[in-house]
Amino acid sequence: MEKYINEFKQMVEIRGLADNTLKSYTYYLKEYLSYVDKYLNKDACQVSWPEVRDYILFLKNHKKLNPRTINAHISQLRFFFLYVLHKEWDHYQVPKLKFDTYLPFVLSQEETLHFIDTLENLKHKAIISLMYSSGLRVSEVCNLKYSDINRKNMTIYISRSKNRSDRYAALSENALGILTEYWFAYGKPREWLFPSPHKKGRPIVKCTVHRFIKDHVERLGWESRISCHTMRHNYGTHLYENGADLIAIKNALGHKCLNSTTIYVHLGGQRKRSIVSPFDMKVRDE
Repeated sequence: MEKYINEFKQMVEIRGLADNTLKSYTYYLKEYLSYVDKYLNKDACQVSWPEVRDYILFLKNHKKLNPRTINAHISQLRFFFLYVLHKEWDHYQVPKLKFDTYLPFVLSQEETLHFIDTLENLKHKAIISLMYSSGLRVSEVCNLKYSDINRKNMTIYISRSKNRSDRYAALSENALGILTEYWFAYGKPREWLFPSPHKKGRPIVKCTVHRFIKDHVERLGWESRISCHTMRHNYGTHLYENGADLIAIKNALGHKCLNSTTIYVHLGGQRKRSIVSPFDMKVRDE
């Protein structure tokens, strides 16, 4: 097993996949190799297509994983077959699962502002203000450095975002005010903008942000569906509701594909009726 895992990690590193992909793929591979050893009692290079499909059904019916997670397992298996076992991958033998798509939960502008205003911790308020006002991902705000904030041009430099490209996000004046207040109150951090309270020289971690958002939701007595990514969805939705076009929203959010941005048409449509049904239109007399 170790031989396969070491070669797998090496190939992932050569391919330059993201750190999170390396962690998840390695975990999925260990799960697969353990299954092969326990239930099939053979080497991974000897596994047949029916046995691979049995493993997928094991994930679905025994481990009760959702289709998206199973598809991630399948992506890892494809990588393992191609780059480690040097075997062709046949997607007709192991097709990916279909899954339902749901609209994410969003808050109104008034609810979002209330959520931020009622945060008592100034560091937490600065983080959430940046996430909402600039549409930042939690990983992006956690990894911000002092030098990324450009007060002159009112921009935020985002390095190596999710789609592996740099970009600039707009800096809100209101968010800058909160950020400045935080910066003076917390010792004027010069490296990481939001340093970890536990590990010197390291930025705050994502789970800390997830935790204080969850705690604040509970204090307010709101729905538990609110998460870090809710703030990013709020940003995109409220831009659309206020008249921004999809191309502008795509660029603001740093989406690689416009298809990722079209969801805000549906989210904004919950409160903005820009189209009148023909059934509600009066027919003019000729």
